[in-house]
Amino acid sequence: MKNLKILAFTALCGLAFVSCKKENAADKINTENIAVAAERDANSNKFPVMTFDKTEHDFGTIQQGDAVETMFNFTNTGEKPLVIVGIKGSCGCTIPNDWPREAIAPGGTGKFSVKFNSRGKKNLAQQTVTITANTEKGKEMVKIKAMVEVPEGTATGAVKTPVLAQ
Repeated sequence: MKNLKILAFTALCGLAFVSCKKENAADKINTENIAVAAERDANSNKFPVMTFDKTEHDFGTIQQGDAVETMFNFTNTGEKPLVIVGIKGSCGCTIPNDWPREAIAPGGTGKFSVKFNSRGKKNLAQQTVTITANTEKGKEMVKIKAMVEVPEGTATGAVKTPVLAQ
């Protein structure tokens, strides 16, 4: 029985050794795939690029309770269409609006507004707005800031009509 096992094992090893062929891996490469991969790799480092007219807006000194607004303009200076997935303020007092929902071709422009409500804020208020897009980083940021003065004798001011600042 032991001899039979040894004989079967030897036959199996011999069969495995004989069935293996030496093949050159280079012979298996399809040249069409090389061209497709080269083109893909050449395009993989091309992204849309958001170039802003400003990356920070200073509203200056405002009164607590004022609601102010500004616009951020940008150009797609990249080589691929720019798609903005979403824009979000860092807190509920900072509301981005009106961004383009369609793709922006290379060289194309777009804009979005940012409203800031200073209710309950005082002194220096700084907020960020995060743009999620198909850029290389995936997220771009702009900032707003304002010096919020509290009127004497009041703890909080009333909300006022937004003022558009450029």
